[in-house]
Amino acid sequence: MNRKYRRTIIAGNWKMNKTPAEAKALIEELKTKVGKQKWCDVVLCVPFVDIPAAIRATRDAKISIAAQNMHFEKSGAFTGEVSADMLKELGVKYVVIGHSERREYFGETDKTVNLKVKAALENGLRPIVCVGESLDQRESDITAEHITMQVKLALADITADQLRKIVFAYEPIWAIGTGKTATAEQASEVCGLIRAVIRAKYGARVARSVTIQYGGSMNPKNAAELLAQLDIDGGLIGGASLKADDFAAIINAANQ
Repeated sequence: MNRKYRRTIIAGNWKMNKTPAEAKALIEELKTKVGKQKWCDVVLCVPFVDIPAAIRATRDAKISIAAQNMHFEKSGAFTGEVSADMLKELGVKYVVIGHSERREYFGETDKTVNLKVKAALENGLRPIVCVGESLDQRESDITAEHITMQVKLALADITADQLRKIVFAYEPIWAIGTGKTATAEQASEVCGLIRAVIRAKYGARVARSVTIQYGGSMNPKNAAELLAQLDIDGGLIGGASLKADDFAAIINAANQ
């Protein structure tokens, strides 16, 4: 983390978990366990159906709510989709874009990621843009090329002022369900690469202001080590965010 130039953001990605009632209960439990959030912002990325309940439950807390996806069009014949202005009206502050599961299972592409980033920014939402390489890409030693391409395409036609509102999350897809684990050094190396790509395009001042999260398996045991890395400015947390004790421990580690 580098608190001098940017905010640390700890975001919990609930994926397809929790009913609205369960969401409310988890948030109420979490609020009792989190101390003062001096150094980091907290975001919960909840399923669409949970958004109203989550917004209500966090009104008295310093917790922002994110959607896990959105369409890039304002309206139209897109059954099952939601638009940025729909999310904004509900009180959503962030939206996850380009998550590896969306890319793998639902046809998300670098082009649609860019379109969604633009639509989110135009409607006052902060995009959390996910990038990452597969096991084949890492073993073929093309991690740098792949991540560079993803970042550049996500930022096509994005201005420096707009970029300051974007959060990046690095997901080592090769370490998900493979039995392999990304070390703090490996995670930091790719987060540093993301910042270097931004620096080359927008300059050092803009690059150092961008929050870059680690989207791997951050948990209470490794959070402090990961967050001690200069270019890791928080986490996009999966399973650990569904347990109040674990998620609170990560938040509290970010506030040390």
